[in-house]
Amino acid sequence: MNAPLPAVADVSATTLWDLDDIVRDLRVARERWRLSQNRPLESGGREFPSRDALRDIVERLCGALFPMRLGPPDLLQGPSEDFYVGHTLDVALRGLLEQVRLELAHVARHDPLVDPTTIDGDAIAVVRHFAAALPGIRELLDSDVEAAFRGDPAARSVDEIVLCYPGTLAIVHHRLAHTLYQLGVPLLARMVSELAHSSTGIDIHPGARIGHGFFIDHGTGVVIGETAVIGNRVRLYQAVTLGAKRFSVDADGALEKGAPRHPIVEDDVVIYAGATILGRVTIGRGSSVGGNVWLTHSIPPGSFLTQAVSRNEALENGGGI
Repeated sequence: MNAPLPAVADVSATTLWDLDDIVRDLRVARERWRLSQNRPLESGGREFPSRDALRDIVERLCGALFPMRLGPPDLLQGPSEDFYVGHTLDVALRGLLEQVRLELAHVARHDPLVDPTTIDGDAIAVVRHFAAALPGIRELLDSDVEAAFRGDPAARSVDEIVLCYPGTLAIVHHRLAHTLYQLGVPLLARMVSELAHSSTGIDIHPGARIGHGFFIDHGTGVVIGETAVIGNRVRLYQAVTLGAKRFSVDADGALEKGAPRHPIVEDDVVIYAGATILGRVTIGRGSSVGGNVWLTHSIPPGSFLTQAVSRNEALENGGGI
């Protein structure tokens, strides 16, 4: 018979898990990766922004934008509300400043054209512009909340929209992320958008341009690509994809970045559940695209499309993303 195992508390981690060997092998793997990416083996500090720090920052920003709905439970309207908003914004923006510094420093380490001596000043400028944009973001979000209330017969109040709707949570994150994207910190922007993606199942790239009065009903599985342009008063349902039909490549076969490849959706369009729209096509103003439609061509204003005309077009190089 096998001898009984000793109590775990009496056995070292090295004996239980071969911990020293695993730590050594993981260090070797990290160093191999860093060498392959031309990165220093010892940087002396954190190199990238922190997902956990951004989660806390965004939560504070949401509280400052909607203090009586997303702020602390004991908050009262009046002077205490302004005090809370001011204090919360100060903490959030100071935290954001450090994260912006980290992204700009990372870029400077890998781009010889970037002057590392300007990082602190550039980071302050980014956060100042971001802070100044917050009242406008709140106005956009108010239009989104009102659109959701008007567009969903199950909604009993605008407060329910803010407190409960995953589409609204995703849009709040997108409005913040898109502002960061425009200010030149795309990694932070993407991280903010992915916080919402992981909790709602709604994937909006921070580069997407979205007008006012935007409503995503239900929302799970919605994908909106980087170069998508969405007009005002647009409504999407779950599992809608605004994706690329194909990706252009250069002479060496590498993907070309940033080229317009996602749909343009004009004002007052409704796209129903499961519809897939691919490529740089235009959905004309006031159109309705029915559920499960597969669309790879433009349609004129006022169209009512209930079935895809063709479903046999080939996709290339990651098309559909």
